[in-house]
Amino acid sequence: IAGKLTALFDRNVFKMSILGLKKKQPKTFKVKVITMDAEMEFSCEVKWKGKDLFDLVCRTVGLRETWFFGLRYTVKDTYAWLKPDKRVLDQEVPKDSPITFNFLAKFFPEKVEEELVQEITQHLFFLQVKKQILDEEIFCSPEASVLLASYAVQAKYGDYDPNFHKPGFLAQDELLPKTVSIQYQMTADMWEEKITAWYAEHRGLARDEAEMEYLKIAQDLEMYGVSYFEITQNKRDTNLLLGVDAQGLHIYSPNSKLTPNKSFPWSGIRNISYSEKEFTIKPLDKKKDVFKFYSSQLRVNKLILQLCIGNHDLFMRRRKVDSIEVQQMKAQAKEEKARKKMERQILAREKQMREEAERAKEEMERRLFQLQDEARLANEALLRSEETADLLAEKAQIAEEEAKLLAHKAAEAEQERQRLEVAAMKTKEEKRLMEQKMREAEQLAVKLVEQSERRLKEADHLKQDLTEAKDAERRAKQKLLEITKTTYPVPYSAPPAPPAPPEAADFACESPPARLDFKDSDMKRLSMEIERERLEYMEKSKHLQDQLKELKSEIESLKLEEQQQQQASLYNMHSEARGYIQELCLSFILSYIIS
Repeated sequence: IAGKLTALFDRNVFKMSILGLKKKQPKTFKVKVITMDAEMEFSCEVKWKGKDLFDLVCRTVGLRETWFFGLRYTVKDTYAWLKPDKRVLDQEVPKDSPITFNFLAKFFPEKVEEELVQEITQHLFFLQVKKQILDEEIFCSPEASVLLASYAVQAKYGDYDPNFHKPGFLAQDELLPKTVSIQYQMTADMWEEKITAWYAEHRGLARDEAEMEYLKIAQDLEMYGVSYFEITQNKRDTNLLLGVDAQGLHIYSPNSKLTPNKSFPWSGIRNISYSEKEFTIKPLDKKKDVFKFYSSQLRVNKLILQLCIGNHDLFMRRRKVDSIEVQQMKAQAKEEKARKKMERQILAREKQMREEAERAKEEMERRLFQLQDEARLANEALLRSEETADLLAEKAQIAEEEAKLLAHKAAEAEQERQRLEVAAMKTKEEKRLMEQKMREAEQLAVKLVEQSERRLKEADHLKQDLTEAKDAERRAKQKLLEITKTTYPVPYSAPPAPPAPPEAADFACESPPARLDFKDSDMKRLSMEIERERLEYMEKSKHLQDQLKELKSEIESLKLEEQQQQQASLYNMHSEARGYIQELCLSFILSYIIS
């Protein structure tokens, strides 16, 4: 009994420990799925298989053409695809959290335009092929690279608009492989110019159409859709490359991935057998040799086998009638394309109409602005004309007033001229009278001068006569003294007198003593009268000369003043007449302008 109890107890403890372990073990794990344009994270259950996760991703993306795609993950130095019929955690997936998968195209169509139905499928293929070309996993010539880049720009930016897409708008975009960019001595601006020239030609293409055109060009490239693997041949043990694509299997030289040395199309392969590292390709034609090759890793062999099976299945599927699902998808896609085409046509027509309306609006706005400018200019011209008319009217009024004033001034000038003429005549008359007076004064002065000269001569004669009379008196006195001396002696002895001339002697002898009764007082009086008359004459003569000088100076000043007055009056008359003529001309011009 004790042994049974112990065993039971141990069994219960073991069950409890197992239950505890089960409770501790998580029921979900996190997965990170990276598509070509997004990243998604999911919480997956532990029991999920690869198909469950793949379906979840396809539903999230909205993808129905699931047979082209798969979830790829990295294993050591190679990659592998998630198997749909095996649990996710039971496969060799990374142990990181979250587990990272890449949602990529596993198989490629032969003709993208016929096989790719959904727009999301086309977009994912476009993004993947574009990345492969830029990463140089698919060789592309420079010319084809530029053309493909132009379709990629059309898909991203829409129609080319020179007003919006200025030079440099592609500077941040990676559009060409690096080898193509550095192969020619061209700058980024030069490449952008070439791409933009092609880009401008794609006007009107929608995004899905541009992406489809991109894929149609890319599917003709030699390395499109080919998965390469390193193999060795059994006989010669030489290194070769195996290419697996939608057409079949291809054998390449190690240094050339473009032209295969040998090809095995799917339609010509009867069987592919796999035994560990050995592959055997049996042609449908039994006469042809069986081709064998070896791969270095078991994991790579499994991957080659998966790709061969998948591509062969799709190859056979393309040669059969489409399934109901595919037919429905194609019908829906056709309807969707027709609907989108109609919508694009409607949008294009509406856009054209809107552009025409905008152009008409711009034209009308431009015309409106032009008319507004013309109206503004006309209003300004009208205001200027009104201001000019007012100014001209004011000037005309001023001109009329000035004309009246000038007429008044002209009348005053005429009166002044007449007055000046009368004054000039009076001045001339006064001048004539003054000249006549001057001539008379000159004649009077001449007469006075002549009279003064005659008086001077008479005075000289009188002085001479006086001198002679004094001499005669002195002689007579001497002779009388002599006579009295002889008759009556006189104690006084007089100085001897000079001898008298014979005439005086005779005169004294013959003349009686009564005639010699002149007195000194009479002689002095006579000389004083003569001197006074001479002085009076000299004063009168000097006074007349002063008057004559004053008269001459007055006449000269009158002449000068008369000349100045005549010149001033003539200058005033000339200036007033010239101003009057100018005012008359101005008034005539203003009246002509106003009229």
